[in-house]
Amino acid sequence: MITRIREVRRARDMTLDDVAKACDPPTTPQTIGRLETGTRTVSVGWLNRIATALGVEASDLVDHPDRADLPVVAVLGASGAVAPKRTSLVVPPKAAAGQVALIVSASTGDYRAGDEIWCERLNPDQFARALNRDILVPRPAGRFLFGRLIGREDGKLHLLPPGAGGRQSVVADPPWAAMAVRLVRTL
Repeated sequence: MITRIREVRRARDMTLDDVAKACDPPTTPQTIGRLETGTRTVSVGWLNRIATALGVEASDLVDHPDRADLPVVAVLGASGAVAPKRTSLVVPPKAAAGQVALIVSASTGDYRAGDEIWCERLNPDQFARALNRDILVPRPAGRFLFGRLIGREDGKLHLLPPGAGGRQSVVADPPWAAMAVRLVRTL
């Protein structure tokens, strides 16, 4: 079976060692290299382990005739756009379990109208992970607050709105919050 393990690994900017350590249970970089090159047969179990380590679906590691690849044709740096040194692909984003989205209808702060903000849902015991990150917090009657989490004390979350000049909001004991993890913007 021909796999795309190498292309996806490079698109994720991971080394063989990074993938080997991220596997559960961990394995060796040599094993990952053998699976990439086809020297060792790739089983469904290995595909699932490597896909989890790379943060993709197992189907992303196998060639499909219906899937359109997104080749990288240039790399933009300080000196401008140049051709990549090696062939690579971009892995399209996929929603993870528990993610929610927020659509921006009017430009505010760093966000533009039409942006999609993908958020990872967090339970109250995980709120500390979102400190100094933008979060979405549910309010009664189907309302929400969105802003930068600047403080957390005694079950209260302190948020600054994304636009300039807004006042800090305090939310007591929200049942969950969603931390912004990906911005999807159409140009």
